[in-house]
Amino acid sequence: MIEGVAYAPESLTIKRGDTVVWINKDPFPHTVTAKGSVRLALHDRIRQVVKLTPRTAGDYAYICTLHLNMKKGALKVQ
Repeated sequence: MIEGVAYAPESLTIKRGDTVVWINKDPFPHTVTAKGSVRLALHDRIRQVVKLTPRTAGDYAYICTLHLNMKKGALKVQ
């Protein structure tokens, strides 16, 4: 979830092949951008649900490139 200019939860642990879903509940767009990854844009007008199914284990920090004051999110893939 993205709400109140924050990712909730801030960190998440999943297994390879699990699907992560981000839903933007703010009235403006955000991104979920990890280093070396394609930016996943979330658009407020359609409450777009963005899904990601990681196939590689690792730790991935991500940010909103539109709001650099947002705390980073973290995804751990086991």
